[in-house]
Amino acid sequence: MLQITQRLSSPEETKVTLTLPFELRQKSRLRVSLDDGREAAVILPRGRVLRSGDCLRAEDGTVIRIQAAEESVSTASSADPLLLARVCYHLGNRHVALQVGPGWCRYLHDHVLDEMVIGLGMNVREEQAPFEPESGAYGHAHTNALAPPHHAHD
Repeated sequence: MLQITQRLSSPEETKVTLTLPFELRQKSRLRVSLDDGREAAVILPRGRVLRSGDCLRAEDGTVIRIQAAEESVSTASSADPLLLARVCYHLGNRHVALQVGPGWCRYLHDHVLDEMVIGLGMNVREEQAPFEPESGAYGHAHTNALAPPHHAHD
């Protein structure tokens, strides 16, 4: 079985991918099936969430690129930035992992949270999409012009 033991500090070219939902990208030790069907063990230092685009190296030198799996999420949207800020505040106050974009926020689907967000005045749609929540104020963040910060701690 392939042993994946190293997180690379910068992306490298590879055709090998591993698609995981957010819940599994938070774990540092797990048994997985690579997207090409090979079995592997992920054995990484604790403390950081795997993000889409991160690259890992196996003991045999194989480089693996992480991809965020599509999963059941709720996306709330509003053209009103104050309303969006209020909703983000209330979700954060409940310690909900939250992805934020221009005019929207996204969290793992939960009908109780959906009802609260709708009650605050936002539109909510359930959809299948990759989930990349904010890292938090003390995460290991990097940014690009189109996406929120991408590195977090466990």
